[in-house]
Amino acid sequence: MSDFWYGGDYNPEQWPAEVWRDDVTLMNRAGVNLASVGIFSWARIEPRDGEFDFAWLDEVLDLLHAGGVRVDLATATASPPPWLAIAHPEMLPVTEQGVTLSSGSRQAYCPSSPVYRRYAARLVEAIVARYADHPALELWHVNNEYGCHVSHCYCDASAAAFRSWLERKYGSIEALNDAWGTAFWSQHYAGFDEILPPRAAPTFKNPTQLLDFDRFSSDELLECYRAEAAIIRRSSTVPITTNFMGFFKAADYWKWAQEVDIVSDDSYPDPADPYSSAYAAMQRDLMRSLGGGAPWLLMEQAPSAVNWRERNAAKLPGQMRAWSYQSIGRGADGILFFQWRQAVAGAEKFHSGMVPHGGTDTRVFREVEQLGAELRMLSGVEGLLGAPVPAQVAIVFDWDSWWAIEQPASPAAVSYIVDVFSWYRALAAAGATIDFVRPTDDLAGYRVVVVPSLFVASDEQLTALDAYAAGGGTLVVGYLTAVLDENLHVRTGGYLGLLRETLGVWIEEFAPPAAPDLAALGSGTPPVLTVSGDAIGGVAEATLWGEYVRITSATVDAVFEGGALDGHPAVTHHDRGAGTAWYVATQLDDAPLGTLLDGILTASAVDRLPRAAGVEFVRRGTHLVAINHSDAAVTLELLGTDILTGAPASGLSLAPQAVALIADA
Repeated sequence: MSDFWYGGDYNPEQWPAEVWRDDVTLMNRAGVNLASVGIFSWARIEPRDGEFDFAWLDEVLDLLHAGGVRVDLATATASPPPWLAIAHPEMLPVTEQGVTLSSGSRQAYCPSSPVYRRYAARLVEAIVARYADHPALELWHVNNEYGCHVSHCYCDASAAAFRSWLERKYGSIEALNDAWGTAFWSQHYAGFDEILPPRAAPTFKNPTQLLDFDRFSSDELLECYRAEAAIIRRSSTVPITTNFMGFFKAADYWKWAQEVDIVSDDSYPDPADPYSSAYAAMQRDLMRSLGGGAPWLLMEQAPSAVNWRERNAAKLPGQMRAWSYQSIGRGADGILFFQWRQAVAGAEKFHSGMVPHGGTDTRVFREVEQLGAELRMLSGVEGLLGAPVPAQVAIVFDWDSWWAIEQPASPAAVSYIVDVFSWYRALAAAGATIDFVRPTDDLAGYRVVVVPSLFVASDEQLTALDAYAAGGGTLVVGYLTAVLDENLHVRTGGYLGLLRETLGVWIEEFAPPAAPDLAALGSGTPPVLTVSGDAIGGVAEATLWGEYVRITSATVDAVFEGGALDGHPAVTHHDRGAGTAWYVATQLDDAPLGTLLDGILTASAVDRLPRAAGVEFVRRGTHLVAINHSDAAVTLELLGTDILTGAPASGLSLAPQAVALIADA
């Protein structure tokens, strides 16, 4: 890209044709250079079975091209038209309770449905045949937010597809029986034809069946994408994307990212949540990591309020700009919104738009204009557009572990994302920039690798983590790691598998703090564990998790105090080859976890970003981005110049939600 992309979802079919020319004029005024078109246009493009109407879309694309606005053209398959559901009700999705979901909303299709796939392919072929050579075409946009509303379907078509998926994976029914542990509860299968999706059942379902259905469901959505992308690639060399949704549980984005030419993301942090800016930073770092460090695209964000929360907070003045710069600082080369013009009808009419209901004489549109003008200027700044975001710290993130650790019949209710976020938040507060990785990625370039609750781990993954530590890295492993293998079979002999040698510990027994489980007799809040040790800054509280850790060769850095765990190790470290491996057997609160990680980062000689209360810093290329997320002004004392204002960074005052982009900092 020669310029930062700027724009958003454009839905001209919602407006009379006379508005379209005004839209292009306003886009030019706002600095918009990319519009996503056609995402929910199937019913308009194909109003009746096999009858295509492209005249209106021709006019829209020609108008945008004449106005210098490039097009991110969608395949329009995200929401089938009502006539298709009426003609083929068998393509509608079915819940695990057996309820068929009707049309009248969006995403009313089963991802495994041969009917849906056939009609979707025909539509894509028609769109590609007409627009593959259109001069406005900049990007192909396949479908939209795959799995957002229907990530798992339990219909008969899905059942047949699931059986085929299982047969390809296992080869024989006996291999499946062994992997699923079907000797338990008389679940043994005589053939693949006996297997169903994990529909509603009397009690706990087979854990490995649940995990395989999660894997299958992600793969089925991905197959829908692949089919459309293959049609496009036969006739076009224009890049292809589909919009991810941050930490979206239903789709294993490590697999998906290998299929897109550009990673793109939809991000809607809640302005009312004080953790939102930190969580949004984590989401943006995931997007950069999924693409192997390549620039990515913020496909959707809200100019102000959304419409789906119980209370839809508006963004504070300047907050949209601040969160946009957060994306740029963390590797985005494009900032887009949902949507261009705020709708006046339909379910999203109260979702903010770049052109709001109040028109152009509004705070929102003025902020849109300001950001557009700044991005035009920044496109010519050397060392920013397309530049990398250097990171010396990585967090292992694993979809199998996410799916499995939150299943029922587990030792405790653990939120994988909350656990990962606690590690991320503490690392970021300590001044680290963080990539996300898989255990088998090349980890040699990282000085510290953190492994939160890698609940499901193969021998290959554990071998790779051990090799990283032995090769000189600092490995930090959290509780509930390597408890299960890839088939969800327990790793006996102290859990941890191969990491027992890496860490110099083994786990005798889980001991999460818990209150009585009967509501009528319960004693209220679960007890809090106490942990003490110099490595965590003295005495601290820990929640959610505890366990009986046995030392083989590790050094103890903190212990549990009081109760049944009194004196048992809570934090340990072990010299492994040329490196060090830490184990943390509980969930520490922010302060003690921050103290622990600060010491680890220092010992590992990790380069740090500046730190100031309420201010986020991130380095991209030759520039340092500073964002004041607090509600008070902050004065910076840094070298360099803020290229947004031309002011020296030393003594620069940042108002709440203000941004500085500091060159040569």
